[in-house]
Amino acid sequence: MKIRPANEDDFESVRDVARRAWSDAYAEIMDGESIDGTIASWYSDDSLTDAVERPGTLFLVATRDDEVIGFCHAICHEDEGDLLRLYVDPDHWGDGIGSALYERLRSDLRDINMKRIRAMVLSENTRGTGFYRRLGFEKSDEATVEIGDGEYGESVYTVAL
Repeated sequence: MKIRPANEDDFESVRDVARRAWSDAYAEIMDGESIDGTIASWYSDDSLTDAVERPGTLFLVATRDDEVIGFCHAICHEDEGDLLRLYVDPDHWGDGIGSALYERLRSDLRDINMKRIRAMVLSENTRGTGFYRRLGFEKSDEATVEIGDGEYGESVYTVAL
C-alpha cells in the first residue's frame, strides 16, 4: 500500500470509495438517494479540486496496485487540523488502511506545527466513532449536519498531537 497526495486523476475513485463506504456505514439511517446526492455535492470535481489545491489543506489517498482504496481530507487553521473525511473501501475495512492514513496525516500535521486534530463523524456511525476512540481521540463536542432532507447528529472527537 502507498499513501500519497491526491490529484485530479483520483477524483472518480475517491467518489467510488466514498459512495461504497457511505452506503455501508449509513444504510440504516439514510436512503440511497440522500447518499447519492451528498456524494454528488460533497465530492464534485469542483469540491475535490478545492480540497486538493487550497493552501492549508491535506488530501491523501491510499492505493494498492494503483487503485484508490481509501482517502482522508483535512484542513488546517491556527494550530488545529480538522479531519473532515476519512473513508476506506468497505472491502478493505479492518486491513489497517484507515489507521495508516491517519498516521500519515498526523505526521504531516506535526510537521507544520499543528497541536490538535479534530475529527467529525455522524454520531450513529459506530464503526467511525469506535475507530477514532481506538486512535486516542476523545469526544469533545456535538453538532448537527444537514444531509439531503435530513438533519443528523455529529460527534466531534479531538486528540492532541
